[in-house]
Amino acid sequence: MNATGTIDRPHTHDPQKQAPMTSSASEPAGSATPSFSPAAAPVARQNRTREMQLIPEALARAHMHDRQREAEAERQAARLVAARRMQRRAERVSLRARRALAMAVMH
Repeated sequence: MNATGTIDRPHTHDPQKQAPMTSSASEPAGSATPSFSPAAAPVARQNRTREMQLIPEALARAHMHDRQREAEAERQAARLVAARRMQRRAERVSLRARRALAMAVMH
């Protein structure tokens, strides 16, 4: 095979200069991809490029949405832990104040 680029790193990013895609020998004729004229190839290749550029963007957007949800859940959990810690501290201070008041009244 004398292809100079790969799917991930094509030799050129210009769809007009890319070689047309050909079906492999193992793929039956008239299968999933319809054949089209070479004149329509740059338009189809441009659409494929646009679609393939949008897929990672959508995946990245979904991933960032999940990460934001996880971060918000972690922040909420941290706030809950801090609130419980402050509540226990306030209860201990209140108990200490009651004891001090009781001791002052008894003496």
